[in-house]
Amino acid sequence: QIPRQIPPPPMNVPTTVYIVVAGILPFGTVFMELVFILNSIWQNQMYYMFGFLFLVFLILVITCAEMSVVFTYLILSNENYKWWWQSFLTSGSSGAYVFLYSLYYLVTQPGLQGINPVSVLMYFGYMAILSLGFFLMTGTVGFYSSFIFVHKIYSAIRVD
Repeated sequence: QIPRQIPPPPMNVPTTVYIVVAGILPFGTVFMELVFILNSIWQNQMYYMFGFLFLVFLILVITCAEMSVVFTYLILSNENYKWWWQSFLTSGSSGAYVFLYSLYYLVTQPGLQGINPVSVLMYFGYMAILSLGFFLMTGTVGFYSSFIFVHKIYSAIRVD
């Protein structure tokens, strides 16, 4: 069989723009906690707000699920049936914002100015691993929420 032709997106906005824009909101939910976590990791400060961190984590999961479902709905309403990877990448793109913020953090923190290149390379390596883990975690939440959403809406269709 020949696969169904997918029409062009409305206003010719590519899906990569949707993916990049969708990562802003989940990153915005964890932005302030990220500052405290990076301070505790790289500047030897104590982190003691674990209850608030759990609350922010729950808000992050809800935000990732909502963003992924909304963008999956937009993709499906445009008659695009290839929603699998796009649902993963819409939520997961917030990991790129975490890595970009870690670069900004390295440049702007006075305690990290003038450190040797090996330490900077270690910082980039650890923050890349942390950002990749964040990407995989938020992408997985987004994919599973979109999967459940698509299963619910298509299981409600009755073909007589």
